[in-house]
Amino acid sequence: MIKKESRNDARKRRHERIRKNVNGTSLVPRLNVFRSNKNIFAQIIDDEKGITLVSASSLDKDLNIQNGSNLESAKLVGASIAKKAKEAKISKVVFDRGGYLYHGRVKALAEAARENGLEF
Repeated sequence: MIKKESRNDARKRRHERIRKNVNGTSLVPRLNVFRSNKNIFAQIIDDEKGITLVSASSLDKDLNIQNGSNLESAKLVGASIAKKAKEAKISKVVFDRGGYLYHGRVKALAEAARENGLEF
């Protein structure tokens, strides 16, 4: 019987390949995206120090999102992460899509972050 590899294992392998080339520094940190079936999360990470500088998710109380698994919530999270990055004086980041296709919720989050002032 042929065993089928899980989609998440394939995503993790893609993410490892991406992470070989995408590194966040203190000048240009990394914007990482994680999406689950119910929510979406974004973090801005300084890989040199190994710390998260800014984070936003569809679970944040101030965003008041009912359904965290749709395009509208991804756009709100993208706008929120861009606003928090501006407050932390971060204007330029490298985008890490986390092994997901640049499509759907990941694309919506990235475009909303760009529209609200993040450069990548």
